[in-house]
Amino acid sequence: MAWQRVLSAASRPGLRSARSLAARGYHAVGGSAAPRAANTWNRVNHRSLGVLGSFGSRSLHGTGEKLQAAPVPQAVALSKLTDNFLDGTSSVYLEELQRAWEADPKSVDPSWDLFFRNFTGVADSAPGLSGQTIQESMRLLLLVRAYQVNGHMKAKLDPLGLDVRTPPVELDPALYGFTDVDLDREFFLGVWRMAGFLSENRPVQTLRSILARLEQAYCGTIGYEYMHIPDREKCNWLRDQIETQVPGKYGSTRRAQILDRLVWGTNFESFIAQKWTAAKRFGLEGCETLIPGMKELIDYAADRGVENVVIGMPHRGRLNVLGNVVRKPLRQIFSEFSGGIKPPNEAGGYTGSGDVKYHLGTSYDRPTRSGKRIHLSLVANPSHLEAVSPVVIGKTRAKQYYSNDKDRSKNMAVLLHGDGSFSGQGVVYETLHLSDLPNYTTGGTIHLVVNNQVAFTTDPKSSRSSPYCTDVAKALNAPIFHVNGDDVEAVVHACELAAEWRCKFKSDVVVDIVCYRRFGHNEIDEPSFTQPKMYQVIRNHPTSLEIYEKKLVESGQLTQEEIKSIENRVFEILNDEFNNSKDYVPRTRDWLAAYWAGFKGPEQLSRIRNTGVKPEILKSVGKSLSTIPPDFSPHRAIKRIYEQRAQMIETGQGVDWATAEALAFATLLVEGNHVRLSGQDVERGTFSHRHAVLHDQQTGAKYCPLDHVMMDQEDEMFTVSNSSLSEFGVLGFELGYSMENPNSLVLWEAQFGDFANGAQVVFDQFLSSGEAKWLRQAGLVCLLPHGYDGQGPEHSSARLERYLQMSDDNPHVIPEMDPSLRKQIQEVNWQVVNVTTPANYFHVLRRQIHRDFRKPLIVMSPKNLLRHAACKSNLSEFDDVQGHDGFDKQGTRFKRLIKDYNFDSTREESVRRMILCSGKVYYELDEERQRSQLKDLAICRVEQLCPFPWDLILREINRYPNAEIVWCQEEPMNMGGYSYIAPRLATALRSAGRGSYEDIKYVGRPPSAATATGFGSMHVEEQKELLHKALQEAPIINGLSKAHSPLSA
Repeated sequence: MAWQRVLSAASRPGLRSARSLAARGYHAVGGSAAPRAANTWNRVNHRSLGVLGSFGSRSLHGTGEKLQAAPVPQAVALSKLTDNFLDGTSSVYLEELQRAWEADPKSVDPSWDLFFRNFTGVADSAPGLSGQTIQESMRLLLLVRAYQVNGHMKAKLDPLGLDVRTPPVELDPALYGFTDVDLDREFFLGVWRMAGFLSENRPVQTLRSILARLEQAYCGTIGYEYMHIPDREKCNWLRDQIETQVPGKYGSTRRAQILDRLVWGTNFESFIAQKWTAAKRFGLEGCETLIPGMKELIDYAADRGVENVVIGMPHRGRLNVLGNVVRKPLRQIFSEFSGGIKPPNEAGGYTGSGDVKYHLGTSYDRPTRSGKRIHLSLVANPSHLEAVSPVVIGKTRAKQYYSNDKDRSKNMAVLLHGDGSFSGQGVVYETLHLSDLPNYTTGGTIHLVVNNQVAFTTDPKSSRSSPYCTDVAKALNAPIFHVNGDDVEAVVHACELAAEWRCKFKSDVVVDIVCYRRFGHNEIDEPSFTQPKMYQVIRNHPTSLEIYEKKLVESGQLTQEEIKSIENRVFEILNDEFNNSKDYVPRTRDWLAAYWAGFKGPEQLSRIRNTGVKPEILKSVGKSLSTIPPDFSPHRAIKRIYEQRAQMIETGQGVDWATAEALAFATLLVEGNHVRLSGQDVERGTFSHRHAVLHDQQTGAKYCPLDHVMMDQEDEMFTVSNSSLSEFGVLGFELGYSMENPNSLVLWEAQFGDFANGAQVVFDQFLSSGEAKWLRQAGLVCLLPHGYDGQGPEHSSARLERYLQMSDDNPHVIPEMDPSLRKQIQEVNWQVVNVTTPANYFHVLRRQIHRDFRKPLIVMSPKNLLRHAACKSNLSEFDDVQGHDGFDKQGTRFKRLIKDYNFDSTREESVRRMILCSGKVYYELDEERQRSQLKDLAICRVEQLCPFPWDLILREINRYPNAEIVWCQEEPMNMGGYSYIAPRLATALRSAGRGSYEDIKYVGRPPSAATATGFGSMHVEEQKELLHKALQEAPIINGLSKAHSPLSA
């Protein structure tokens, strides 16, 4: 065969004149030679099939020559054409194909028949084809592919015309040996299993028509990036959509509808600007085409079976999207501008703090163009750009679970981004990275980037290192459609294509709407301070509505009178809604993205329920949890652990932490609740204690006992999943998941508690304050391993103090604590606990579900207590029907405070010191007390720090009337619970007539910048000194003790 010889020579014919010019450093333009420096040539990066690779300016506002209307053949260096077109595999295939053709020309596809006829010189003498050689065929394929790969670099994307980029040399026909003489020659294009121009059924075309079509498809007002996708089916589908589309696809009826939607998007902003001239609204001016684009996307998705769309977006354009896309009543939006954002306090109703109008969410059903109805939810979010993204994805995944949407076709997420945040915020990548993980995927998200070409005041060249703000999405193999924001039909088409892609391939897609910001970051900002040239252009630039109206009038599809009629109708409706807004009375329910029927707000009394479980149920589920199938081969150590668990259930003695947790999960499942646990290494557990998923040592198969608690248990009813190495993204996801349905226990576990600060935005902006700002309850549980055991500064503290600092209960006011009237836990923003027994852990988890409201729960989960000999519970404590050692009148529920087991009388006058503590330090104190045989010390465990257990603290203060009151903790004084406990304990002491703040004694480490020492020996010494001081005979003195302890404050 002569393939290799022919292909290696494929670049030489037809380039002799160009080669001589290139050798002298000249550039051929329009047939004349002009000097050009050698270093101006763009570097060619050969890709697969010899395609020349990436090229382009770093940002959209670069400099360079004017874009050419049509490609002009240019002389190029011969060295740029030396790569072989075929690799070894494809050449072997072609050789086999040629042998089959030589034996029987009819045995191959007609396109290959014609191909080999040309190659061997036996082609029919059809006009225009007689001169096509194999070299020209290969070069033409390279040229087509160059447009597919790099055409977007020549696309007319910038509506302001400031982005003048030099067209990539890869798009020059002269690079492939074609001259002006070849423009009217006919060429055949055909390659097996390709689509678009390269499909085998494409007609013969002249080079001129091929170039014109390529320019139209790839270099118009939409630039496509998809050739990075390593999937032939997906690429072929996109080629067909891009290369075979018919220009001017919209008829007069559709264009009238597009115009109507654009009028609404534009006039909404101008109407508000007229009524509230000084108000910040973060308007959409400069990207009004987003509104018809989003509405088309939603209509398109609804026609393909989507029933729910969950939307997340920043503040820019949010009010416009709320009013025109989601259909939030305009009178309500206008009322919010007039200061009527807070609902009336009806009958003591809870209204929270509220939030600015451009952070609020909503939820509505709206009709589509085809008459269907679709439910839209816009999730409330803070000013922290992109923080809402994983929340939206989690909420979407939950919707899919609860609607049994296993193929991900009924529920879809749409995320809007800014250009600066999409490239700059790490949570974007964390969220993208979840897209194809089995327990996190939602079947694809549509990303719409409102690309202002400036981030607040920062130019693109200072805000990213990549050519486009969307390049991060290439890591996901997502197609990216860059579109000129002034071309409303192009925006609509790109959104249609994105919706079609998501519905067909169930994967992410990005639409980058390149637009501008007519005003500054907000309407009262002055953008000319930092972008003077840009805003000189913007001041004189027509709106997208003016551009589209002019196009429709000039084409004769609409008259000026018809357009004026549409605008008048929109204005009348806006004005009517404005007038009605003056009497609008907001309701609390209007704020909710979804309403949880029957669940109570903070102002409504909720009955306290027991959380114990019948013994027979505990035994039954316990047996399921400790049983491994006989044909399954677990690791021998894990087999022993499960045998021990079976013994715990059988005897009812020595139930450890992991077993208690599994019992809580299993009993909730039996009651019909969904349970989901997520985080890094949660299947095994960071400290190798949970072992929720077993691995067969012979086959690698997996087995999860909690999947088999009931007969025919539903898939995913229990979900435990190791997550990606992400805190921000995964915690946000689980928060969104927990918000969808209250009848689910959703937990996120940090690998170590201190790693949670990687998700601090979620704690600060959503979990701690979401109910106050947006009236959205969430019952998410956060498990944060915490405890001082010598592992150093980074693995000791979960930063308990931070969560307590964000708690909103008043330290100086004792609330109503009567069990029949108590609303304390409903009125606080969240719960913070530091639990010390497996039974109490069991009850606090079940308490999350067994009440008619939801609150986030922060758990300082243990590390060394997981296997501590004394940290065990009896199975009777999970029920309390028959009582047990240390039985407490609080009953079969979570114990907010655990009293000292040595003292049962209501008054113990002989006790000289009452030590209040929380967490594992209790066990060390108790062990040292027993060793020293001290009978006059009481140690009480504060299991629930927030909300503060006033009634139980007062009970213990009154129980020990002569006792010195001590707060003992392992953490430094400026950390841990001390700063939160001390003022509340002082209020309790004053209430009991026992003293004040000065009477609280502190035992713990002194203030420190680091959470703990990194030296093991020093940790041991510190811990010994801490225990010694807490239990010393002499009274404790705040400041330096008699022994001048370095641990005293």
